[in-house]
Amino acid sequence: MKKVASHAGILFMRLISPLPLPWLRAFGWVMGQLLYVLAAPRRRVASINLRLCLPQQSERERRALVRRNFVCFAQTFLDRSWLWHGKPEVTRRRLRLTGDLAQLEGNAPTLLFAPHFLGMDAGAIALSQQLPRQGSTIVTPQRDPIVDDWISRGRRRFGNIRLFTRFDGIKTVVASLRAGEPLYLLPDMNFGPQESIFVPFYGVQAATVPSLSRFARLGRAIVVPVITRLTAQGYETRILPAWTDFPSDDAVADTALMNRRLEGYIDAMPEQYYWVHKRFKTRPPGEPSVY
Repeated sequence: MKKVASHAGILFMRLISPLPLPWLRAFGWVMGQLLYVLAAPRRRVASINLRLCLPQQSERERRALVRRNFVCFAQTFLDRSWLWHGKPEVTRRRLRLTGDLAQLEGNAPTLLFAPHFLGMDAGAIALSQQLPRQGSTIVTPQRDPIVDDWISRGRRRFGNIRLFTRFDGIKTVVASLRAGEPLYLLPDMNFGPQESIFVPFYGVQAATVPSLSRFARLGRAIVVPVITRLTAQGYETRILPAWTDFPSDDAVADTALMNRRLEGYIDAMPEQYYWVHKRFKTRPPGEPSVY
């Protein structure tokens, strides 16, 4: 039964891929409103995250922001239909690369800091389709092998990206980085106490993977922020100037700096951040669960 549901879901995404973008966004709006009502556990997680990170907001403002977040979540999910199955010319037309693209020329070791905004897959597709340079990223395998295969094939659609998992080991990833493959890295998640250190995120101690600092140091790489925004026309992936003060010899200080700069990116479009993730699930010793 589970296999049937997985295949049906993938078929649905294939079938809706040719639809006009305004139709898909309208369906996403309806889907987001339904999810806001039905997905109570995730709504609660997003609300708690926002209460911790944006305490200056009123309860009414917070509810409205969570609702918009669910709509963006649904819209970006449905957009994977055309990102992974649509005509290449349609995908290229809807994905816009802006900013300092010259930083991605050549073969210098480059880390692309890509925070968990909801358009993260669109950003990866834009880079793999529109830039000639081979890149790589680190993914988390899905429990359902059918869905995992679908996602992997979608992300590799234009053949210009290599997928690593956390089980491939640091040496393999660093070798590809030093060889000139830009690494599209999404380190702003909670992977538990074994892989994380505690640094502030909006003033709250958050278990954070120090991989951006570690890979930058081991790969002797520059760090270039890549921020993808959902727009009415599709997506805009902006290449920001490389950080000139990163990494240092202190991974804790580097990771805290990463979070501070991430806060600025989030403040510009808070409705598009991945608030449904239990970012504060792992607490420092002695602190109670916030969820």
